[in-house]
Amino acid sequence: MTTDKQLRQRGEQVFPGGMYGHMSTYRLMPEGYPQYFRKADGCRLWDVEDNEYIDYMCSYGPMLLGYNHPVIREAADRQRNQIDIGNGPAEVIVELAEKFISQVSHADWAIFAKNGNDSTTIAMMCARAKAHKSVILVAHGAYHGSQPWTNRTAPGSAQSEHDAFITYRFNDIESLEAAVQRSNGALAGIMVSAFKHDAGKPQQLTDPAFAHRVRELCDKHDAALILDDVRAGLRLSTDTSWSALGVQPDISAWGKAIANGEPLAGVLGSESYRDAMASVFVTGSFWYQAAPMAAAIKTLSIVNENEIPKMLEGLGQKLRDGLYKQAQRHGFGIVQSGPVQMPTIMFEDDKEFTRGKDFCSQLIKEGIYFHPWHNMFLSAAHTDADIDQTLDATDRVLARLS
Repeated sequence: MTTDKQLRQRGEQVFPGGMYGHMSTYRLMPEGYPQYFRKADGCRLWDVEDNEYIDYMCSYGPMLLGYNHPVIREAADRQRNQIDIGNGPAEVIVELAEKFISQVSHADWAIFAKNGNDSTTIAMMCARAKAHKSVILVAHGAYHGSQPWTNRTAPGSAQSEHDAFITYRFNDIESLEAAVQRSNGALAGIMVSAFKHDAGKPQQLTDPAFAHRVRELCDKHDAALILDDVRAGLRLSTDTSWSALGVQPDISAWGKAIANGEPLAGVLGSESYRDAMASVFVTGSFWYQAAPMAAAIKTLSIVNENEIPKMLEGLGQKLRDGLYKQAQRHGFGIVQSGPVQMPTIMFEDDKEFTRGKDFCSQLIKEGIYFHPWHNMFLSAAHTDADIDQTLDATDRVLARLS
């Protein structure tokens, strides 16, 4: 049997840094986390050494209904056996657009791509095309992808990439208004996350007053309200994640869970942005793949028929309540933040995540895959029994740490 250590040694020869991106355990995860996996099913993963884990990262979000979901896999395979890539898209692209638009309140048109990077960039371009202006407001520290325009501090990203972006503090109306003033009449759009989910920090739910003020400022300045729903989409609502706040975007960016792990992203827009979107040339060699679109149609149907966001809320609340009681009993201060469907779990007075990493390192040995500083994800494949097994493990680990 090939071991994780052997694969890491081979990977170090062919991947800069041993592994790249957000799935690199070299830079992101505590000691003991596997880098390579062999199997996935339901809410569980098996690494290459056959260790089994209840997974609370869900591939960092794409897995919504369960790994290897039989209905979604069958839909994708059936479409793939007919046509997946061709000289033009298959008819499934129209069916998916119609279904998605009918589900999302603000939407009148759709564009499909592959990654969240694609959808946030397309949304930004559409806003600029309509306004004939260049400035986009983004929240300080917010993640909208790894493209140079949003990857502000990474080596390889030129300062000029950020010249047309002005930052504001999420949920801070005064900061938002000041950023609008600094745009000096060149405002094309304001990009917002579904809620504040900056990595390494407690999450913040969106203040309704802030959301409504964003809408008012966009209306006043004829700018686009762009909702980045890539991470949260379909976990909090079957509509956009701001629908419950009574605020509709002009353009929404989607990705991750919309096809339950098949590679697909989307941009939805209101009628007033249709002509602008038609004027922008965006494309990709694999953007028109039919199999992921067939998977997305099934995913949307299952999400709606089974009220998946409500199901996830129940599971997430059970996990949150159980962890709170355990932390109180064992004498730990923990900070549980964000929606219960997408929890971040941290320890008080743990700026370097020392306690959090120790907690997660011990949990991974118990077969529970948590993250010490990134938001996690619940899926419809998790069951009450999985939550119970998880809480049994967290109780043992907290007892050892106390």
